Amino acid sequence: MDTAHVAAAVDRTLVLLTVEEAARRLSVGRTTCFALIRSGELESITVGHLRRVPADAVPQFVARSRANNHRARTAA
Repeated sequence: MDTAHVAAAVDRTLVLLTVEEAARRLSVGRTTCFALIRSGELESITVGHLRRVPADAVPQFVARSRANNHRARTAA
């Protein structure tokens, strides 16, 4: 399956994502995604015994990261 088919298969109506789904949307590995969650950089919640990432937390993380990168570049 090529990238276009994978992108089309993403369900944009999901409210909560698995860690794997969030990692896929961020183009990072599962371990990196868990590290972002552990550090508090990426919001997550527990549902029973399951770890879930709110779908809107992914673009919020990206926006914060972009802002931080921009500030770091302009400060240098």
